[in-house]
Amino acid sequence: MPRYALLIDYHGGPFNGWQRQSGGQPSVQGRIEAALAALGPAAAVQGAGRTDAGVHATGQVAHCDLAQDWDAFKLTGALNFHLRPDPVAVLDAARVADDFHARFSALERSYTYRIVNRRAPLTQEAGLAWQVIRPLDADAIRAGAAHLIGKHDFTTFRSLFCQAQSPVKTLDQITVTSHDYPGGQEIRLQFRARSFLHNQVRSIVGTLERVGSGAWPPDRVAKVLALRDRAACGPVCPPDGLTLTGVRYTADPFAR
Repeated sequence: MPRYALLIDYHGGPFNGWQRQSGGQPSVQGRIEAALAALGPAAAVQGAGRTDAGVHATGQVAHCDLAQDWDAFKLTGALNFHLRPDPVAVLDAARVADDFHARFSALERSYTYRIVNRRAPLTQEAGLAWQVIRPLDADAIRAGAAHLIGKHDFTTFRSLFCQAQSPVKTLDQITVTSHDYPGGQEIRLQFRARSFLHNQVRSIVGTLERVGSGAWPPDRVAKVLALRDRAACGPVCPPDGLTLTGVRYTADPFAR
């Protein structure tokens, strides 16, 4: 059976996360599998990242084995036809080797978290960013984030329901950028790592918000990391602002 990689974009708001739900709740994986079923025999879809309920993606990658050969362009169009009107789109499709695995072949994943720092209600960014009313200091956030770069035991920033075998992960990069616009500012935190723990990014962002607001000094981040205690973590921030932006492989499966 030929294997295909899919590059997927979705708004996570209507879904109970990426992963197929046993109780029938809407999921991105389940929605794509339903679209594939409209094209032929049922096919399971394996994603590179299991995003939580409300989390978005602009660069999710998945693979599936199909019963017939498809032209990649036609497969993309057919899937998008059957995905309507839900906020899920297949940006690209490509035939890949039989040993390609969207999750296990991945070398790195990238996430972006958006914070909109303003008093006025969100309009354009509603559902796509975390609104924080109190002023935030991007330089303080950057200083706090620096303590998390590298290989650490991230137990403090790990969900109690995390199924990873080890809390030890390597954060390759956290980039903090900000820009002002009328009425407020937007702060973006970009994360790169081979893999992440469940709720790791949202736990880190919630902690760094405490630093940015002045409630915590930046060096407290290092202290709570060293405690390896979930209770020491700042509040977990909402899923709205989080987006899976890319997955890197040894070779780009979508390169033409």
